[in-house]
Amino acid sequence: MKVLLAGASGTLGRKIVRELRAAGHEVAGLGRGEGSEVRADLLDREAVLRAVDGHSFDAVVHAATALQGKRMMRHQDMDVTNALRTEGTANLIAAARVIGARRIVVESMMFGYGYGDHGERPLMEERDVFGPMQPNAWLERHVAAVRTKEELAFTADGLDGVSLRYGMFYGAGATETSLLPMLRKRSLPVVADQGRALSWVDVDDAARALAVAVEHGRAGHAYNIADDTPLGFGSHARAVAAAFGTPTPMTVPLWLLRTTPLVHSILSTNLRLANGKARAELGWAPTHTSSAEGLRALAAKTSPA
Repeated sequence: MKVLLAGASGTLGRKIVRELRAAGHEVAGLGRGEGSEVRADLLDREAVLRAVDGHSFDAVVHAATALQGKRMMRHQDMDVTNALRTEGTANLIAAARVIGARRIVVESMMFGYGYGDHGERPLMEERDVFGPMQPNAWLERHVAAVRTKEELAFTADGLDGVSLRYGMFYGAGATETSLLPMLRKRSLPVVADQGRALSWVDVDDAARALAVAVEHGRAGHAYNIADDTPLGFGSHARAVAAAFGTPTPMTVPLWLLRTTPLVHSILSTNLRLANGKARAELGWAPTHTSSAEGLRALAAKTSPA
């Protein structure tokens, strides 16, 4: 197929390009950067439509965010990404109609199930509500953006919409640019997990899942993409430190992170994803059963001989 990919220059996007091309598809990136074959700002509807005019694609993929290279501390730091999930998706759907695409696959995230304590039972796509109203106005903005992105993809006339709900990313190109530098500088405090856990996925596995979903995802369906072993953020950070030999992060009380409200919301969430549907329908499985295992493998691969 010919695939138009919004977000091709990001960490996940570059890996999606690799996976799609390895599967024999043609890929063109849509974005503002010079590396994009189709140049336009996804938030500028008229620019997007002008850029795709005269092109023909079979499928579009929306993996564009404004998260790469930024420390997301405040709720306001999500504003551009939220706009990309709402306005950007609407613009990409309009472009899909111009280019004759029949399928759209969108990147989603586990926090679309809502922040807070979801208990120890892994959440499933058909059983658990996605996009529930949030009690906090800021959290509702974030969840509403993810909810809207899926709804737009699933209800777009003439398009088969598929959504991948990812766990937290780690792995090559992600861990080394996020947690690892902060651990080396001793600038990453963590909180005690206290029974809380989050789901994780190696970013290479995440890209592989999307490439499979372009071909085999069921229209109108979402898939949780995560490994088999939920892990608290503090435990994950300590696993990074152990794998790469950095200082162990300092543990602080959760209340101390209220000065960084987005971080506080994430670290106070207990949310585990079931991945059985992706295994059964997409034939996808994580390379590593846990992020701790994956981090050890990454460290061994990147360590000097």
